[in-house]
Amino acid sequence: MEFSKIVAITTGGISVFLAFLYLMLVQFLDSRGEMIPAPIGLWWIN
Repeated sequence: MEFSKIVAITTGGISVFLAFLYLMLVQFLDSRGEMIPAPIGLWWIN
């Protein structure tokens, strides 16, 4: 097998692996539930 084919297969595998990691990270962050917004101001300072 040529060196360029080995490099192409290796970089393709790394790309698929990184895409899978990204998908798992997004799923984990999505599963934490609804995000509550931060408070706008302090109630004793008007």
